[in-house]
Amino acid sequence: MTRSHRRRARVAVLLLSVLPAALQAQSGSGPQPGRFDFGKMWTFEYPPAEHFSSTYGFSATPEWFERARLAALRIPGCSASFVSPQGLVVTNHHCARGAVSAASREGENLLDSGFYARTMEEERPLAGAWADQLLAAVDVTGEIDSALAAAPPAERERTRERAQEQIQRRLAAQHAGVEGIRVQFVPLYNGGRTSAYVFRRFTDIRLVAAAELTLGFFGGDPDNFTYPRYALDFAFYRVYVDGKPFQTAHWFDWGEGVKEGEPVFVIGNPGPTNRLQTVAQLEYQRDVLVPVRKAYFETRLAALREAYAADPVQGERVGLRNQAFSLSNSLKAHAGRLSALRDPEILGLKRAAEQDLVAKLGADAGLGARFGGVIPKLAELQGERRKVAAEAGAFYSLANPASDSRMMVRALQALALVRAAEPGAPPVPPDTLAARRAALAAIEDHPGDLEEELLRLRLADLATYLGPDDALVGAALEGRSPEGAATSLLQRSAFSSQARTREALAGGGLDARDPAVALAALILPRLRALEEAEARLAATERGLAADLGRARFEVYGTDVAPDATSSPRITDGVVIPYEYNGTLAPTHTTFYGVYDRHFGHLGNPDWALPARWVPAPAGLDLSTPLNFIATADTYGGNSGSPAVTRELALVGLNFDRNIEGLSRDFIYLPARGRNIMVDVRAIREALEKVYDADRIVEEIAAARAARR
Repeated sequence: MTRSHRRRARVAVLLLSVLPAALQAQSGSGPQPGRFDFGKMWTFEYPPAEHFSSTYGFSATPEWFERARLAALRIPGCSASFVSPQGLVVTNHHCARGAVSAASREGENLLDSGFYARTMEEERPLAGAWADQLLAAVDVTGEIDSALAAAPPAERERTRERAQEQIQRRLAAQHAGVEGIRVQFVPLYNGGRTSAYVFRRFTDIRLVAAAELTLGFFGGDPDNFTYPRYALDFAFYRVYVDGKPFQTAHWFDWGEGVKEGEPVFVIGNPGPTNRLQTVAQLEYQRDVLVPVRKAYFETRLAALREAYAADPVQGERVGLRNQAFSLSNSLKAHAGRLSALRDPEILGLKRAAEQDLVAKLGADAGLGARFGGVIPKLAELQGERRKVAAEAGAFYSLANPASDSRMMVRALQALALVRAAEPGAPPVPPDTLAARRAALAAIEDHPGDLEEELLRLRLADLATYLGPDDALVGAALEGRSPEGAATSLLQRSAFSSQARTREALAGGGLDARDPAVALAALILPRLRALEEAEARLAATERGLAADLGRARFEVYGTDVAPDATSSPRITDGVVIPYEYNGTLAPTHTTFYGVYDRHFGHLGNPDWALPARWVPAPAGLDLSTPLNFIATADTYGGNSGSPAVTRELALVGLNFDRNIEGLSRDFIYLPARGRNIMVDVRAIREALEKVYDADRIVEEIAAARAARR
């Protein structure tokens, strides 16, 4: 047997050891639901103690889960964790990117140069930053449902609010004397269950250290959602309370890494997923929702990239590169989702799971009577959604100032001012009118020819989705092509540029006959009707989804994890390689790969190393593991999440998924997808050999020693 065959056999054995139910179920005739198809984003109020203990051979006690919960943090859009008793916090660089930029002083560009505070006095306060620590998680479903049971329909929402207020006061009182207490009600299982999460919010957050952007985002957009990866995606904060470093009893020791075959546990705040949706809901996403959004991102991204290439200096000034990255990130994500939705195996597994639920509901007369009609009703609702699909495509992201025509943004705002001035219009306070006029005058222009291209794309969307015979399309195009109509509108409208808009405002030129305002007047009622229809459908769908969540919980209990909700979760996985592109992805990459990418793409800014990294600094061990992968169930919002061992030692920071893992929006398939993490050994090696950040290295070493 060759080395390659031996390694593949070892991978297969590892997968069988952690995924037996799923793999065995799928080996029968036709796709069968696997044990973890709905994922492993476990909540702390329903801790998977038996699963962890039996699968990974250790005692996952309540104390173990408490330590994991209290050492982890939620920060805006991301996750983080304490790594010393002095409130030192580590997260991803891309989670701290805005803070790093905001902390730059005159003459500094900390995004490019990186940052290290050599003393605590040099740690920089970050205005508006915060970090939440989960102190308690309580299932309050029964309490709320009991209150609602006695309430007449018209009083249900107010009754729910009163019940939540009572719970909030009680839980806050249990943590009296602790500053920054916040109680958040988190709907789980699509609202079928409700939990109350008690957070302590820290608001004095200071920047301690951050890598250079080119290291934190090494590989740029091309490497996004791919593996192997070579990103040093880290930053350090510190939490302060009353002006002093926060003294905490809960932190993760800095670990020594993990090897292939070993388990990891990732604690973080994954963003919303769609795993509990029905097959009909997924088919609607496949046929309508995701293709529309993917097409939008493709066309607008091409426009932004062309504009940036034409004038990079101006593009940097107005942030086109960052806007393009955001669109590209969304495009890759939606392309992965669409690929998953068009995968017969995935839809087959979802259909098999749905049939299993239907069968179990039908086998119980009480459950069948309560929930038997939910799935058919959700299917009928998707038919109603399809009736407004054309309008939804035509107006998707309308008047988004980053990726739509600024003239359309101005025209819609000008229309409101025009109508406020019409005889018989409801009075608008003068200060409100002044604020609206100021907001209209403040809308800047897109650079170069970007405005005309974005307007052309919007008009083309109207024609594509509504069809040539639609009255709105006829009025918008006036017998021209989308390109010709865009040129004509920009020539004739007073709102085609910021300068012309300000002239119109100063000279009383707000006129309903302006061609852009006239077009906005035709669009607005169609848009309002669409928004009302979508709001009505969404409200109905939420109610049905909550019933479906209750049904799932009645049948499966906590064996099925709830969809992600941007709230604290813990997930488990194993460090295992995977096959891709005809070869095998290694579990770990090293600093050697950074230099291979740098010199292999010499001159390309996506893989360009900062000056301090070239040549390699003396003493830097290039064989140090840099990034690694596991089967842990992560999603957007898990960026910065600590990856820990059974001993709760920190071994990595989650920062991405591979392209195969994008199907996790709908299903968890660990045989395909991997989460990607920065290895703590690489962070420590860079702190010591590149950044001379001895203070941080000594602090995390002292924290580890203090535990022993």
